[in-house]
Amino acid sequence: MAAMASVSLPIYGLPGSRLWPRHVECSSGGPPPPPFAGARHVRRPSDAAASAGRRAPGPRFVTCSASNKPSPSPTSSSSTEASSLAKIRSEVLSPFRSVRMFFYLAFVASGALGGLIATTQLIAALTNSAKADAVPEIFKGLLIDIGAVSIFAFLYYRENNAKNAQVARLTREENLSNLKLRVDERRIISLSSLRGLARLVICAGPVSFITESFKLSEPYTESLLDRGVLVVPFATDGNSPTFEFDESEEMKEITNKRKRLWQLAPVYVSEWTKWLDQQKKLAGVSPDSPVYLSLRMDGRVRGSGVGYPPWNAFVVQLPPVKGMWSGLLDGMDGRVL
Repeated sequence: MAAMASVSLPIYGLPGSRLWPRHVECSSGGPPPPPFAGARHVRRPSDAAASAGRRAPGPRFVTCSASNKPSPSPTSSSSTEASSLAKIRSEVLSPFRSVRMFFYLAFVASGALGGLIATTQLIAALTNSAKADAVPEIFKGLLIDIGAVSIFAFLYYRENNAKNAQVARLTREENLSNLKLRVDERRIISLSSLRGLARLVICAGPVSFITESFKLSEPYTESLLDRGVLVVPFATDGNSPTFEFDESEEMKEITNKRKRLWQLAPVYVSEWTKWLDQQKKLAGVSPDSPVYLSLRMDGRVRGSGVGYPPWNAFVVQLPPVKGMWSGLLDGMDGRVL
């Protein structure tokens, strides 16, 4: 039975025009469709006058139809794209891995073929007493072939495992780079937009943990900013952290720097929670544990741990992003985890 619905919504027209309602009729073969799914605008004859520059009075009608086909999931498409990018980055980071794996397979095939030939020769020698003197030599060659196959198969297996682990790590990093951040009330960016511009430190935990991390970072504010560090506070208990700043005139400069250091905020919390839970599960960390993650300038994870971020260690380990060391020490962010 077709489902019918009538909805009246205010539609604002051009500046200075009046406000007119629109009536919506929706029908589908299944359950009632969402509003305006597959909308088609049907013009009335009186609309011709409006197209000529005069707005005709009266309502306008929109006929809607909807199908039960599910729309593609943006999460699945972004995950597929992240996996593809991770494979490309893996090839760039290890350009000779595919060559090594090819030769390993070639040596395995060669050894297997040699072993098959040696096996047939050994059987023939064992069944023919005239060839009994050749048995030790044939058996020796068979053992060499078996050893070669075993060694190169092990090397291929190890190389393939390293490739899969690297792709999985890069996929998680690409998924992280797709998460959204709010810079201010009017601007939302992806985390990947800050690659090459900032070293992010993600503080994830309850509001009390975020607040204490904020207080502990105060003595290192200027040094952290000089090293391109920006903090992403992510409250996992559903509350919003509130930061207290000294608004006095003499503290105005340091307060502005404090606000800049802590200006970022996560958007779409469910996606952040999903990514963080996966990271904790892989690291064997309790889901309720407060953690921090430190990212390199290229967006890769350089360090992580349970508890408060080591602000003093960041100041010691990270090079400044300006001055005589600018560009020279960009690769000194630390080893990738």
